[in-house]
Amino acid sequence: MTPARESVVRIEYCTQCRWLPRAAWLAQELLGTFEAELSEVALVPGTGGVFRVSVGDAVVWDRREQGFPEPTAVKRLVRDRVAPGRGLGHADR
Repeated sequence: MTPARESVVRIEYCTQCRWLPRAAWLAQELLGTFEAELSEVALVPGTGGVFRVSVGDAVVWDRREQGFPEPTAVKRLVRDRVAPGRGLGHADR
């Protein structure tokens, strides 16, 4: 069975800014929450202050436009694409 493109999350982070720990922490949060729904979470090194989260081909969070994300906000956006209607417990409040 081939996983749907929507189940791939990419977290692009700036290596110059040393944002790998932040990206890895967010990846851990997403994998822990969506372990059955996600086929892959990729950490993608970048430069120039980038911190962008994509689900499939859609950018769901971009630091340049929205600042650094709270994990619950990203979880809601990912949930809306990979598991619509699924509750997130306290993160939905």
